[in-house]
Order: sequence, then C-alpha cells, then structure tokens
Amino acid sequence: MLALVVAVGSLLFGVYVRAQQPVTISFLLRAVEADQMRGLADRFMAENPDIRIEMVRGPNAADAVENLYTTSFLLGDSPYDILFSDVVWIPKFAAAGWLRDLSDRVSEADLADFLEADVAAGVYQDGFYRMPFRSDMGMLYYRTDLLDQVGLQPPETFAELIAASETIQDQTDVDWGFTWQGLQYEGLVTNFVEIIAGYGGFWIDPNTLEVGLDQPAGIQAVEFMKNLIDQRISPPGVTNYIEEDSLRPFQNGNVAFLRNWPYAWAEANREGTPVAGNIAIKPMVHAEGEQPAACLGGWGFGISANTPHPEEAWRVVEFFTSPGPMRDFITEFAYVPSRRALFTDPEVLAVFPHYEQLLEVAETAVPRPPVGQYAQVSDILQRYLSAAITDQMTPEAAMQAAAGESRRVLGVEG
Repeated sequence: MLALVVAVGSLLFGVYVRAQQPVTISFLLRAVEADQMRGLADRFMAENPDIRIEMVRGPNAADAVENLYTTSFLLGDSPYDILFSDVVWIPKFAAAGWLRDLSDRVSEADLADFLEADVAAGVYQDGFYRMPFRSDMGMLYYRTDLLDQVGLQPPETFAELIAASETIQDQTDVDWGFTWQGLQYEGLVTNFVEIIAGYGGFWIDPNTLEVGLDQPAGIQAVEFMKNLIDQRISPPGVTNYIEEDSLRPFQNGNVAFLRNWPYAWAEANREGTPVAGNIAIKPMVHAEGEQPAACLGGWGFGISANTPHPEEAWRVVEFFTSPGPMRDFITEFAYVPSRRALFTDPEVLAVFPHYEQLLEVAETAVPRPPVGQYAQVSDILQRYLSAAITDQMTPEAAMQAAAGESRRVLGVEG
C-alpha cells in the first residue's frame, strides 16, 4: 500500500513539475535579426515566465530562411510555432495550409492602426495570416544641393526625372542621373512594381488572376527602364546592380537620384560621406495623371498551423507587434514601423526626424500580388525584365512572353 501511495505521489509530482515548466515557442529567423530581437524576447520572458522563446538562428539570406521553413513544413511536423515571414511568403504558405488564420484574433479596428499595405500583405483569399512587425518600401532619394544648383524642384513624373537628370549631368560634375536595382533578382521586380503602378497598370490582379504585363502600362514600364540605360541617365552596369551597388555611387556623390529602401538613409548620411546632409526622400515618380507607388517589403509574424501551443504563440506575436516593443525595436535598429502612429511619435522623431517624410512614402506602398504561385511568377518576370533591359528582347516581346508564361502558371486563359 505504501509503495502504491509513493508511486501515485511521484506520478502526481511529475505532472505538477511538468505543468510548471514554461512552454517553448520557437521560430526561425535570419541570424542578424536573432541578435537584434534578443532584447525584446528577454523582456517578454521576464514578463511572461510561463513562456520561453527559442529563436533559431538561420542564414542571413532571406530566401535560404524561406527554404528552411518550407522544408520543415514539407516534412510534416515543423518544429516552429511561429513563422517570422517576409511579405512575399504568405500566399505560398497560406495556400499550402501551413499557417493559422488569425482573423478571429484581431479586429478591423486593431488592424486600422497599421499601414494599409502591410495589412493587405497578410491577407490570402478570405484569411489573415500575418501580423505586421516592421515595414519597408521603395522610394526616391534625391540630392537637394544639386537641385538647388540647377534651380529645379524634385521631380514628380517620369519625364521630370529624366529632364532633371539630364540637366544635372550637363551642368554639374555628376556623371549619372539615376541608379536603381537592375540585376535579375527579386529587387528588379520591386523596381518594376513601382514603375508599372506609376503608369496606372498592374502585374497580377489577385482577385481575378488577370495578368497585366502585356497591357500598355506594362510595356511602357519596361521601355522606361530600358530608356534610362539607353539615354545614359543610368550607367550601363545598372543591369548588374543590387541595393548596395546602386547606393555606392549615390553615397559617393556621383548620382543625383536613387531608388532604394529606407536603410539607405543612414548609409548615405554616414559621417564623412560627400552627400551627408544634402539628401531628401519622396514617393517614387509616376506618369502624368497617375499616382506614385512604393513596393512594399518588410517582415511580420504568422502562427504555424500545427503548433501545439497556439495561445502562447499568439501572446508572443501580440507582444512583438504592440506599439511599445515596436517603437523600441525600430528606434534601436533603424527599421521602419508597421504602425502608422509611430512615424510621428515624438520618441521616434527624436531619433529619425525624416520619418515624417517617410510616412508620405509609406502611404503609397503597394504589395506584390498575393498569389500562391508567387515564386514562379516572380522568376518569370525577373527573366524577361532582364532580357528586355539587356537588349536580348524588345520590351513588347518580353512582356508578351512573360504574360503568357505567367497565365499558364496561374491556370488562366490569355
């Protein structure tokens, strides 16, 4: 009898001990971000001793992290409770059934506090799968001193950008008017998204799956990109540029205009650079009568469909995406917030006074098409854009071919 009592007591004690152990919530992220987010994770665990956050350090290349997530889900029992996701991963992962729909956890009023495009990037069909954390968007950087020197205002249209570039190239010692990202990779797509929208067009309508690449705006967008090179507004090497390549000559004082992301502000204004203090930002240029567009980037949190701890995972997501932690993170590491109010928050402006200008850009942000086949259609577009701007195909032929292949991938008629 005593032995039975001891055994039952030991069993109950073991259950009690296990019940007191914190639940581990795990997610994978790039190593650099794991280092940056450690402070927030430690603060959360101090306030929530029943939950332990495990941040798994992955490669610093975003596509390599995506592949690791994909592999873990394909194996059928992903160890990750949360998905720290780039905006373009959500359609693929949601379509595969790997994410939980968060619609019942957050109200429309809650989401109204975030940038509209950031919210839209978390939507797939009728579900909501990603809470925004930090945003990103393309914009036009320009040299205020050069515009003052030649007596011009910042350009609003594509034609004004070309005219201002030519004037600056003629009247100053600056060699190039405009640099951007022209290598065959996702960055080329983000540039194109802004330009085709600036012509009033679209890439893919996610509701109808209609493809707009071979419509007039799509062809005009590619012709504009190619003409920048042909007219020597942009250097011939721009077809091999990624972000850093386009930033470097601007930072060194040899370019008047630059299309890049918010991170470039701090780099270009670094102490000792020739252009520090002579830079401003604005929304991307567009066609006459059309609106500017900024391609949306950024990262947020989804919850794995197979996590055994959805409530605890949500508490982690809710903490990271709340105003205080988001403010602390973006002010410490110079990222862009997803909450609109933080762009004009006094604590943020004390560190980044240009964020009031940045809000104007953020309000023009547009997501890339949220379709489950995004990786395939992006690859198609990259290939044909590159072919057009490197004179392997005409813009019209390239966009007709890209549109045809995209329709076949999407399973729609031309």
